[in-house]
Amino acid sequence: MTGEALASAFEEQRGRLVAVAHRMLGSRADAEDAVQEAWLRLARQDADTIDNLSGWLTTVVGRVCIDVLRSRKTRPEDSYDEPPELVILDDSPEEDALLAESVGLALLVVLDTLGPSERLAFVLHDLFAVPFAEVGEILGKSADAAKMLASRARRKVRGQRPADEPGQRAVVDAFLTAAREGDFDGLLRALDPDVTWRSQTRRGEIVRLGAAEVAIRAQRGARAVATSRPALVGGKPGVITWDKRGRLGGVMACTVVDGRIVAIDSVSDPRLLAAMGVTSLEASSSK
Repeated sequence: MTGEALASAFEEQRGRLVAVAHRMLGSRADAEDAVQEAWLRLARQDADTIDNLSGWLTTVVGRVCIDVLRSRKTRPEDSYDEPPELVILDDSPEEDALLAESVGLALLVVLDTLGPSERLAFVLHDLFAVPFAEVGEILGKSADAAKMLASRARRKVRGQRPADEPGQRAVVDAFLTAAREGDFDGLLRALDPDVTWRSQTRRGEIVRLGAAEVAIRAQRGARAVATSRPALVGGKPGVITWDKRGRLGGVMACTVVDGRIVAIDSVSDPRLLAAMGVTSLEASSSK
């Protein structure tokens, strides 16, 4: 294979490789570096000895990511700042698929609780459908061991839900229902009198204080929301919303204490939404 043909073949794989590395590392810059390292190794390799270029590159990127993650564990000062993670909630039989989808939408802050091997097994198999046999080869383990690692990772990811999340969710649902129905008294019942609402918008941060002001804003905002989907944002119950034109409206997270919402954090700035990985969600996927 000529150098030009090899470069072309690599570029065809680049998007997928960056996606894999991004979900492994949670940082776009680190993901790009991992993929660049794979290219450098490929350039030094006799391409004619590679039977499956896609698999070979996935293996290299996976091992580079493993090294980066292990390095972070020994040098925690190298951690990075990312937006809060977003996890879609659903209690249907398809929860496993939605769990994998949700992690793909997030920047994987939640996956920092996993060991590097667990993280790789979960990301490759559950997000990119890489067979356990291939995952095992990357990790230097058997297919059964890789399957066990992915299963353990799933349990840990699910475990990120707060123990009292159903109760908190009920408070948030009551707040949203009251907003949609224009029930001002219902909104006040769901809100702490000193509630704070911080909104990250195109114009910057907007802060609203007090139950009355927040209730008025919630009523107005509900008129512009056509659909919404429950979400767990940064470990807190919240929602993703779309407007009547089917455009992504924003992401909101609520802090609930003693049965009332004491704080609301919302993001409608498209740049921040893109950083959170939610721009690809479609209104048709909402419930």
